Amino acid sequence: MKTFLDWSAYDTYGIGDAYSGIPATGGNYAKAVAVCMHSRDCRNTGKGVMCPSYRITGDKDHSTEARVAAFKAALNDGTDANAFAAPRLDAAMDLCVSCKACKKECPSAVDMTLIKTEYLAQRHEIKGVPRRTRLFGGVPEWTGRHRRLLRLAIMLRNRSRLLTKAAEKLLGISARRAIPEPAPRPYAEPSAVPTPAHAPAPRGEVILFVDTFCHHFEPEVAEAAHAVLTHAGYSVRIAQPDPADAEPDRPLCCGRTYLTTGMVEKARGEGQRVLAAFRKEIAAQTPIIGLEPSCLLSLRDELYSLGLGPEVGALGKQLFLLEEFLAREHQNKGLRMRLKPLPGPKAVLHGHCHQKAFGVMKATRKVLGFIPGFSYDIVETSCCGMAGSFGLEAEHYDASMQMAELALLPAMRAAPQDAPLIANGFSCRHQIEHGSGRKARHIALLLRDALDLTPA
Repeated sequence: MKTFLDWSAYDTYGIGDAYSGIPATGGNYAKAVAVCMHSRDCRNTGKGVMCPSYRITGDKDHSTEARVAAFKAALNDGTDANAFAAPRLDAAMDLCVSCKACKKECPSAVDMTLIKTEYLAQRHEIKGVPRRTRLFGGVPEWTGRHRRLLRLAIMLRNRSRLLTKAAEKLLGISARRAIPEPAPRPYAEPSAVPTPAHAPAPRGEVILFVDTFCHHFEPEVAEAAHAVLTHAGYSVRIAQPDPADAEPDRPLCCGRTYLTTGMVEKARGEGQRVLAAFRKEIAAQTPIIGLEPSCLLSLRDELYSLGLGPEVGALGKQLFLLEEFLAREHQNKGLRMRLKPLPGPKAVLHGHCHQKAFGVMKATRKVLGFIPGFSYDIVETSCCGMAGSFGLEAEHYDASMQMAELALLPAMRAAPQDAPLIANGFSCRHQIEHGSGRKARHIALLLRDALDLTPA
């Protein structure tokens, strides 16, 4: 069976081909499916994230275990390539939000997110890529090449009931939710930022990876991160494409939107751009800092699946979310930031699914502890339900809101009006604002507000 992703990590998987759960065809992809040992942790409704779709339906058919069973059946169909377009698989994968929780919380570490990407790629090969998928998956290219046109189109759609209904009918984009609008201006590296009164950049150089969403939709997050890192004593350089890149003016992208929509070749192209841009930095071991959890952590995880060579592993060791980097520098290299208390009541913190899946919440808590007297509650939530484009899809809007209403939105509504709401995920912030009318903020903005800029 031809696969679109590289599944060689399962070459020596301990269960071996003799394990009865491995289908007759599918090779290493089948092994990735067959790691499920039926522990049924995916039917957990207590603490943790897994499995959002089971939590809202209570139906075992919408659990990770049931999805594994559907894939085994499809792969056991032998040489029938159309098995990936079978109604059973479509139904099983319908409510999967690619939250990565199963890789973290399942004892067998079933990576349903990556399995889903391969499934979608196989399905696209059979049926073609739907228009809506091309639109949502292609956000990096749309914003990079046609930003003004895209912004105008989204603004008109959001403000016209007629256009909103038309988009739902023609493209399946829910008329009940606004599409995030690009900011009036994209991110531009600031010419002047707050600096402490000591020698310039005593802590060395770092690279700030400004993802598609920070660059085009919320540039203030990247501006805040730049200010925080500069104040902490770092020389900050913004990641740029390699000069030989075919599109040197289009910002770098992790390829996440392409992976989640099964557009693997597009994702591979973005991965190649990233590796080319960072080749010198890999050799110099310069820290690379990202802001959007799903973007940065995709580079550290899914990039392996694109078959781009050993440089991927070296790059992964240099990639940090902002809070991971600051926590590491504080613990290992003596970083001490000059911060002041922030006014207001206890904050409310929501962790992005990928922050939880990759163990980043510990660093988030540590960095919030840098702010004198700062207190907060962590909302014990599963997925926020937005999950990239999932919550924008007309057929999934209700499921998206049900996921959010399990715990996230009630907690946000219950918080005092002047309480800071913290959510590092772009989609999470969009869901919170849509469902509660409250604006959540990235931790970079909170840290920037806490900077003590008085002379030392």
